[in-house]
Amino acid sequence: MLGAVARRPSGTGSATVMESGFIEHPLAGTPIGTALDLCIVLAAVAWLLSVITREYSWVDRLWSICPVLYCLIVAVALDFQAPRVNLMTALAGLWGIRLTFNLARKGGYWRGGEDYRWRVMQQRLGPLRFQLLNITFVAPGQMLVVWLFASPVHRAWLRPEVPLGWLDYLAAALFLALLAVETVADEQMWAFQQDKKRRGAAGETITEPFLTTGLYRCSRHPNYFGDIGQWWAFYLFTVAASGEWFHWTGLGFIAVTLVFLGASHVTESISVAKYPGYRAYQAKTPMLVPRLRV
Repeated sequence: MLGAVARRPSGTGSATVMESGFIEHPLAGTPIGTALDLCIVLAAVAWLLSVITREYSWVDRLWSICPVLYCLIVAVALDFQAPRVNLMTALAGLWGIRLTFNLARKGGYWRGGEDYRWRVMQQRLGPLRFQLLNITFVAPGQMLVVWLFASPVHRAWLRPEVPLGWLDYLAAALFLALLAVETVADEQMWAFQQDKKRRGAAGETITEPFLTTGLYRCSRHPNYFGDIGQWWAFYLFTVAASGEWFHWTGLGFIAVTLVFLGASHVTESISVAKYPGYRAYQAKTPMLVPRLRV
């Protein structure tokens, strides 16, 4: 049991707290601390499953689900009485639905659905160094990043009495706009890859082995740009709740940015080795931030 819920006297401007935590840490006794307990447990499970199954995409399968759970833990602690927390939870839910659907249709939740980049990393690092990476970053490190980019909801929990304002509406609008960018980018990539598979199966010559049209004409990774931007926008709710621009929960959007930058570089190193024309694409198209071209 992660802890019993207790409510402070009303009128103090305080939120629901937890009497005890499953694991001792500075946030024990808060809903986001309970979420951290869950994060630690899931990180251990993901690592153990990776060792048993020799598949390393267990965190990928949890990535889209956990932020929604963490926000729900906070929303439930407030009996869904805090509009800002409810809004943040709803946005995280929309993000999670989109990402879960996209991973599911690619077979990511089934055996053999491992992200191909983990196999490449194993070949590059060798067994020992890859297992060191697995026990430090692949499972626990990434799970901590997921918890961190959902953690701005903690700041909203601390100040549930602060009404929604213009910055909240701006943050929500930016989040939804970037969600649309990410969704369109994923749809364009899915359609391209399905058509590529069809042409390959039919024995047709594939003259365009990677996508350079649509949003991919303006950015090499528009889906990553959208995903990163959503969690930058998510942090604005922290500012709206507190009036302060700097808070430790800002580590979340910094961490997720670094993870996607690293993933982009790994992906591109594979593409450069595989496709002779990829360097020309790199030369004329930004990696993340889109640039309009005529």
